[in-house]
Amino acid sequence: MRFINYNLSWDRNRYSLFARQWDITITILQFSWLLLLDFISKNNRDLQKKKRARWLVKKLIKLGPTFIKIGQALSTRPDLIPLEYVEEFSQLQDRVPPFLSEDAIALIELELGDNIENIFAEFERVPIAAASLGQVHRAKLKTGEKVVVKVQRRGLEQLFQLDFKVLKILIGIGNRFIPSFRKYDLNLIYQEFFEILFAEINYLQEGENADRFRFNFQKEPKIIVPKVYWEYTTKKILTLEYLPGIKINDKEALLKKEIPIKPLIELGICTYLKQLLEDGFFQSDPHPGNMAVNDEGAIIFYDFGAMAEVKGLAKEQMVQTFFAMLQKDTDQVLNTLIYMGLIEPVGDMTAVKRLISFSLTRFLDKPIDVNAFKEISAEIYVMFEQQPFRLPPQLTFIIKALTTLDGIARTLDSNYSLLAASQPFVRNLTRSSNPTNILLLIAREGKNIIQKQLLKPSRLETAFSQFQQRLEQGELQLRSRSLEAERINKSIYLAIKALIYACLSGFSLLGGILLVSTLYHIWAFILFGLTGLFSLFLVRSLFRLIVAEKLLK
Repeated sequence: MRFINYNLSWDRNRYSLFARQWDITITILQFSWLLLLDFISKNNRDLQKKKRARWLVKKLIKLGPTFIKIGQALSTRPDLIPLEYVEEFSQLQDRVPPFLSEDAIALIELELGDNIENIFAEFERVPIAAASLGQVHRAKLKTGEKVVVKVQRRGLEQLFQLDFKVLKILIGIGNRFIPSFRKYDLNLIYQEFFEILFAEINYLQEGENADRFRFNFQKEPKIIVPKVYWEYTTKKILTLEYLPGIKINDKEALLKKEIPIKPLIELGICTYLKQLLEDGFFQSDPHPGNMAVNDEGAIIFYDFGAMAEVKGLAKEQMVQTFFAMLQKDTDQVLNTLIYMGLIEPVGDMTAVKRLISFSLTRFLDKPIDVNAFKEISAEIYVMFEQQPFRLPPQLTFIIKALTTLDGIARTLDSNYSLLAASQPFVRNLTRSSNPTNILLLIAREGKNIIQKQLLKPSRLETAFSQFQQRLEQGELQLRSRSLEAERINKSIYLAIKALIYACLSGFSLLGGILLVSTLYHIWAFILFGLTGLFSLFLVRSLFRLIVAEKLLK
């Protein structure tokens, strides 16, 4: 297996607090300097942004699991970072070099309380997969069953605790001295992020997730979930049934096995709709490495560390939501998302409604293309500046999962339609325990669609009604020369702030370097900490400046 070769300082046996702060500070300074150079040279082309994003991805991997997961989380937030970074972060692989097999065996023996020879009949020392959180070895039990053993990477909990404290301090300082920080509710976002991160390194919880997932699909012969061997599982060791298969996006291998592509796509989409709408318990990271296909065309699910929960819908609500999507009824879809806890209502929901309306219009029967959001990026950015709202983590997981599934489906069939692929799931709703109510509801909703078509107003009436509605919702804005002047002034203000933060970062770093080898080395650590803080402010100012410059074009 081919691994990315990085020098991972966080994977050392001894990693001091000062070394951790130094690595993070240097990375922030390097990235800030690159952004400053791009701004000074006015080199803000898409190609240059992609280059910087690729550089940042490599640095995130070097900084370790916390920052890898932050990058993956940001890959679902085109409202917060440029689309070029979203695209690169979405391809962020947290595959890193494996650790020594001796360390893996030592942990297995410590956790299971016996020698490796007494536990397994066979154990492959070379891992078949490695990631920032752990690695996987093939093995064979004394009873003959083939299994895979997931072994956690050493020191993760201590590293997470360290990063938890560092980020908490930085967010606290930001909230105290930068008023605009408070409106993004970063404390709550950071708490939710680390809760998810700590849950992912609890393999007992992952085993329970696998059992629950298997129970939800026990009546689905085309969905296979590996069995958990609990007697060989602890918080840091997870032993699962070995179920090999074809990577789900390997079209060539699937065709060689004569596995039909269209039914496979439908199975994948409908399986996820069942997880999301019916079970309310779904795999939040369904990338190709977490799914495979056996020779009979069944889908095998592997990773259950990153699971999320939402409020499930009754079958009648699913039908109503499906017809609302067909009619592009933004209000009904928004109400469903609020009911499921996927959107937190705020005073002004204009930005949310625009995003939903845009998505229903562009992607209901077409592949999802993140670049399409460039068409409304300026307007959405202004709306978020005026009235930001916080996306709950469940919704970001759903967005990430849907875009990932969409990418897999497009790889298998470039002409696939999400609406067409979901039809088997809708048909299954009529086979419920009380199909009469469902059929009556479908008939009623179908009647409403026909009536709307028959009573459809003229184009002039429709245009006037839409104009009035957009005016009432505040979607129409008068752009005057004063607004342009305000944006120019804001750009100048941001440029001055960036320059000040760059100077403060440089002075703090220089002072820390001069004092670190003297009797006043304690002050050096304080200065290094201030360097990191000023660098964070610098990065934030540069990002806002780049966006402001883009809006002026």
